[in-house]
Amino acid sequence: MLNVTGLYASYGHIDALKDVNISADEGQIVSIIGSNGAGKSTLLRCLSGIVKPSAGEIIFMGKNLPKKPHKIVGTGLVHVPEGRKTFSGLTIRDNLLVGGYLFKGKELEKDLEEQYERFPILKERRNQFAGTLSGGEQQMLAISRGLMAKPKMIMLDEPSLGLAPLIVQQVYELIQQIRISGITVLLVEQNANMALRVAHRGYVLETGRIVTSDSASALLENDAVRKAYLGG
Repeated sequence: MLNVTGLYASYGHIDALKDVNISADEGQIVSIIGSNGAGKSTLLRCLSGIVKPSAGEIIFMGKNLPKKPHKIVGTGLVHVPEGRKTFSGLTIRDNLLVGGYLFKGKELEKDLEEQYERFPILKERRNQFAGTLSGGEQQMLAISRGLMAKPKMIMLDEPSLGLAPLIVQQVYELIQQIRISGITVLLVEQNANMALRVAHRGYVLETGRIVTSDSASALLENDAVRKAYLGG
């Protein structure tokens, strides 16, 4: 479904990604783990067209990925960025409508209702400004807004960041539900333990390079991964 080969990206003279190769099959959860500054967010930004790679190839659904972000969304590859990035001055409903900008009329209203069924709290507060929501509620809104674009693959960047443990558990239950619904998930996380426990496959990114890749279950048992990312 997704094949990334020989990907390089830089910010000025700083190399952020160096010869990155990853793949994800349809119906999987694939996790990218690594420390802060490893290049995880840059990888997703390259895939969503926000950052232009300096080299490499990105194939999605058998075709070269378009260069422009709105065209990438149109292919079914959707990015939910780190830090939620909801539109704080817009209502919950309007945030969702922004996510569904590719669709119109009855289809859009149907998609809204599907999200409200998935997240009843968003329906209850649909006319409330997004900036007044709690961190967990904003994360739910950000994911829901991404789902409004009807992704074939959704990329989640640090969905557990800054959330209480109970909310983190709810977010990860949602991630599994998304996968069960038929949407492939590319998950970037510092919370390596949680990320690998829900994933089929994982990659370890260090200073811009993939240093290890394996099934998620194997990475959970890998001594080097356990010492570096799983608390021993």
